[in-house]
Amino acid sequence: MPKLCETDDLTDVQEQILDTVRRFVRDKILPVATELEHKDEYPTAIVEEMKELGIFGLTIPEEYGGLGESLLTYALVVEEIARGWMSVSGIVNTHFIVAYMLQQHGTEEQKQRYLPRMATGEIRGAFSMSEPGLGSDVAAIKTKATRQDDDTYLINGQKMWLTNGGSANLVAVLVRTDEGRPKPHQNLTTFLIEKEPGFGETAPGITIPGKIEKMGYKGVDTTELIFDNHKVAATQILGKEPGNGFYQMMDGVEVGRVNVAARAVGVANRAFELGIGYAQQRETFGKRIADHQAVLFRLAEMGTKVQAAHQMVVRAARIKDLGNRNDLEAGMAKYLAAESCKEVVEDAFRIHGGYGFAKEYEIERLYREAPMLLIGEGTADIQRMIIGRRLLEEYRQK
Repeated sequence: MPKLCETDDLTDVQEQILDTVRRFVRDKILPVATELEHKDEYPTAIVEEMKELGIFGLTIPEEYGGLGESLLTYALVVEEIARGWMSVSGIVNTHFIVAYMLQQHGTEEQKQRYLPRMATGEIRGAFSMSEPGLGSDVAAIKTKATRQDDDTYLINGQKMWLTNGGSANLVAVLVRTDEGRPKPHQNLTTFLIEKEPGFGETAPGITIPGKIEKMGYKGVDTTELIFDNHKVAATQILGKEPGNGFYQMMDGVEVGRVNVAARAVGVANRAFELGIGYAQQRETFGKRIADHQAVLFRLAEMGTKVQAAHQMVVRAARIKDLGNRNDLEAGMAKYLAAESCKEVVEDAFRIHGGYGFAKEYEIERLYREAPMLLIGEGTADIQRMIIGRRLLEEYRQK
């Protein structure tokens, strides 16, 4: 029987990885996801098993202890994990972005220091751009690192919306420095900040106040990060050269958008499964509701949206794997997948009728989770701006 989100031309290794992850999702995530989500409880046991499976090192090169897999493999794994519980895929996402940034922009010393322990999950990554007074306007960052005479920096300021902010022990943080070039986005620098997991003062001059209470996306910790004269060595600058942080972060965000798009596909796929399953069980007016034309048409639209979004994710990942710029394709994938996810989840909610409003039904959780995907890694309006500008570049009139 054909299923949605199948991908052609995968290697035997990729198929084996996906089969392992599907069984893991079926046996370990789906049975406990709703209970843990309602408790807003961190999925410790799930995370420990993901370490054993090697998921934290999926894309880290073999020479650093990882599996050396592609962005495509990672995106397909994320689809499967998000189908089980989106919060678990979020735990992996920021870790993956930091590992990717280290691979692409870090010095060999930095790679040797962090990547082997990131591959095992001993070091868990988070990354931070946003601040309380800004969202997508990255060039307006105010958190500042001031260079001292002893080749160190003092960092002061407040960051916002750190996924894994409490559980991570390595944070890639974008701050302003005096070094760099004239334009505002050209004097931003990425620092690799080490801290202890947990809340409160997790390192001298670093405070993680606590979890931000959210409508959905529970279980995973989302936090603020406050710097108060935190002292860090200049060797902790990603790549060691200040002023390159904006470009490094945008490179990370490109692959992060593929990740968010994959998460949206996973959530939408699960919502479709729940909707089409319920439509074949529930009867009204003497027949299954799936046999009513209105519901049948809704299911057709849902399945089409899931499949289209999946194909966009695959295309964006494959372009990046070839070493090409993929900001256009990643933006399109993120925009289409997130909007489609919202619509598919709402349609599944409508199919469930009153039961969709009950917490005992899984669709209620998905209904609260989907909105986060509309804003994560850039809102729909930001994606449209990126897409539009890139299309103008591609189709510029001579």
